[in-house]
Amino acid sequence: MSERPTILEQEHEDFRATARAFLERAVVPFHAQWEAEGIVPREVWREAGKQGLLCFDVEEQYGGPGIKDFRYNMVLAEEAARVGASGPGFAVHTDIIVPYISSLGTEEQKQRWLPGLVSGELISAIAMTEPGTGSDLQGIRTSAVDKGDHYVLNGSKTFISNGILADLVIVACRTDPDAGHQGMSLLVVERGMAGFERGRNLDKMGLHAQDTAELSFTDVHVPKTNLLGEEGSGFISLMMNLPQERISIACIAVATIESVLDMCLAYAKEREAFGKPIGKFQHNRFLLAEMATEAHIARVFVNDCVLRLNAGTVDTSLASMAKWWTTELQKRTVDAGVQLHGGYGYMSEYPISKAYTDSRIQTIYGGTTEIQKEIIGRMLGL
Repeated sequence: MSERPTILEQEHEDFRATARAFLERAVVPFHAQWEAEGIVPREVWREAGKQGLLCFDVEEQYGGPGIKDFRYNMVLAEEAARVGASGPGFAVHTDIIVPYISSLGTEEQKQRWLPGLVSGELISAIAMTEPGTGSDLQGIRTSAVDKGDHYVLNGSKTFISNGILADLVIVACRTDPDAGHQGMSLLVVERGMAGFERGRNLDKMGLHAQDTAELSFTDVHVPKTNLLGEEGSGFISLMMNLPQERISIACIAVATIESVLDMCLAYAKEREAFGKPIGKFQHNRFLLAEMATEAHIARVFVNDCVLRLNAGTVDTSLASMAKWWTTELQKRTVDAGVQLHGGYGYMSEYPISKAYTDSRIQTIYGGTTEIQKEIIGRMLGL
């Protein structure tokens, strides 16, 4: 098969070797246990920090390497997908949450939080979704009332990735209930603040090792020094950062598609039926031909998105296109992979089974497929 299209340089491949060695040593042998326990130990985060696998874009003065190149993020997604390491929520932390603090934080906030986020001592989460509000961010009800030097925060959030482990939670809330999207702000709630409580670690279809929690806020006193960005600018800040989140999800999708293609090819060559490898049957040969073609298209598309993200030219519409198309393809690909594996595909110890259940969330979080199409439709002037 022809080599996969690449936009990587030697330094990215060197980084891949580091990431692969870390995963093989510190993650793969323990992942099944973490799946059973529903959580990843904190020391894995600290070890990832030591290896330079967190927060690549954080500037050197705050303890990071200061590398603003999303190709590193993409390589880590590929290596995690290759071994089915869906437990550690590193991508959520590095690609999605920490950039809010890097881009919106005051000097004092950056000095206070970024070094710990880079080292893995501090784990982050972002709390947007509420029990009654999913992709419709303008419908959030969590409120923060200005009390002079602090806010009093009340509300609840759900489906929060890293929710159990998180030391810092960026909470989207209403600081002005009558101002529509201009009444939304971002507050950083810290572990141990009175009135901040975590509910159960949610029991999910897939991603069993990644902690996902309900969070509740009851009269939490959040100091004004924990307001992230300007009061009332929260919705705009979320809109600015969502394209990178969606391209991060697309990177995971393509990495998974390629990984599933590899495992299906290997299986089709070794598994025999009626006296020959199942890959010799025309149906399976055509299926794998289609998978390989679509994987190639998806890779070219996401490579282009990552280069545009690096250049600062990704628009909301393109990120939405990448997010919905690659994740829907991922869903189709893993489904076809299970079918190809037959009864073995339904067994949890086979990687294709885990890929199937882990993949199902991809078309839902980060804004559903339907929301992405709505965004693209509006950008088309419809």
